[in-house]
Amino acid sequence: MKSEREVKNGGVEEERAAKRKRLIKQSNAYDGEQAINVGDDDDVDASSSKVRGKHSLPRDCPYLDTVNRQVLDFDFERSCSVTMSNLNVYACLVCGKYLQGRSHKSPAYTHSLEAGHHVYINLLTEKVYCLPDNYEIINDPSLDDIRHVLNPRFSRAQVEELDRNKQWSRALDGSHYLPGMVGLNNIQKTGFVNVTIQSLMRVAPLRNFFLIPENYQHCKSPLVHRFGELTRKIWHARNFKRQVSPHEFLQAVTRRTKPFRIGQQSDPVDFMSWLLNTLHMDLRTSKDASSIIHQCFQGEFEVVKEYQGIEKKEISRMPFLMLGLDLPPPPLFKDVMEKNIIPQVALFHLLKKFDGETVTEVVGPRLARMRYRVTKSPPYLMFHMLRFKKNNFFKEKNPTLVNFPVKDMDLRDYIPSLPTAAEGEKACTKYNLIANIVHDRKPEDGYFRVFVQPKSQELWYEMQDLHVAETLPQMVELSEAYMQIYELQGE
Repeated sequence: MKSEREVKNGGVEEERAAKRKRLIKQSNAYDGEQAINVGDDDDVDASSSKVRGKHSLPRDCPYLDTVNRQVLDFDFERSCSVTMSNLNVYACLVCGKYLQGRSHKSPAYTHSLEAGHHVYINLLTEKVYCLPDNYEIINDPSLDDIRHVLNPRFSRAQVEELDRNKQWSRALDGSHYLPGMVGLNNIQKTGFVNVTIQSLMRVAPLRNFFLIPENYQHCKSPLVHRFGELTRKIWHARNFKRQVSPHEFLQAVTRRTKPFRIGQQSDPVDFMSWLLNTLHMDLRTSKDASSIIHQCFQGEFEVVKEYQGIEKKEISRMPFLMLGLDLPPPPLFKDVMEKNIIPQVALFHLLKKFDGETVTEVVGPRLARMRYRVTKSPPYLMFHMLRFKKNNFFKEKNPTLVNFPVKDMDLRDYIPSLPTAAEGEKACTKYNLIANIVHDRKPEDGYFRVFVQPKSQELWYEMQDLHVAETLPQMVELSEAYMQIYELQGE
């Protein structure tokens, strides 16, 4: 004997199947009379009313229980899986496929009849529709979480509280994550992009700027908007998963430049330099205007150039976003134990290059003696260890370990020539490490990792693609540092 509930459910399924057959029959009859453009949704209601003999009015949808949040992924490029068009694309909330249009003959309409999937969301307007009945589902709070995942939103009050948030979020699979400390998918040798993004997410002014789309709504650059979307997804506290895929951001990068492509390993220093300069040029409103990039990273140093045999000196001032530090050459021979010696050097000795007194010889068209002096230090100071060197045959890696402070690095102790503050003003030159990118193994088959420290905690985390794990501070100092970001205290 079937229970009353089973009989009732069986009747509902039979009614839905009969309704689908009736709509398919009506659709076939209508297709013989008139074809409707796949991408035109403005005339869908009028055309569908001819088929059904009535207007599509907003009402409660009986298919909301078929929505499957486990399969929803809004990180990929928003194009139809059938026509490959990016116009008027909907996501099926039952299977997660991207399909175009709501009109007859459209992939979404056909999918609703063939697969029996009825709930769709427009990826641009965030409106939810029921197909093939073609009515909008209005004022249903059960769909708000999907809209927030599709397009994360932050108020300015929420942005200000991010660095004080210690509450962990929970994904659909039951795993926990701290907003801002989520893994990034490696889309075929894109580890250099992931460590760069994770490092920039620690720069609070840059992060806060991109969390509010109104700050760059004047900009028409797809790269800027894709970077903003990725930033909001990383810091969103209501994600369905504990990882984010930077697919759309990578698509914008590959459309903009050729050296950085999916499937081709590149250098994070090169990518960081290109990304910051490109974002600056896209964000500035005039040729001489500043941007959030320069406000965070731009400093200035003085260059004194002397040529051999010429007494006259050339003095110039140049802006910088990153300082390159020369590592001492590694030893050529093994020790008495037949083992390679791994040399160590203090960051203090590397920064002497910018004290205005140390001479650096540059071999070019003419032999020149250069002296550098930092005259303006930025709020966020980036160092790049010149660890790789190319010769005529292969790429070499310098294994020298750099001993650096994690907290309270007083730049004036390293570079005494820094200008002093005016009377009545306090000049802080102490920096704290917030991100440290390292390289492991050989140059050809190695990989990049990054150590970061969230402001809401005193803990350090190791991040490599999807891997996010707590680590000891000693491991940060013992790694082969390749690029570092220091934050000025008080920022």
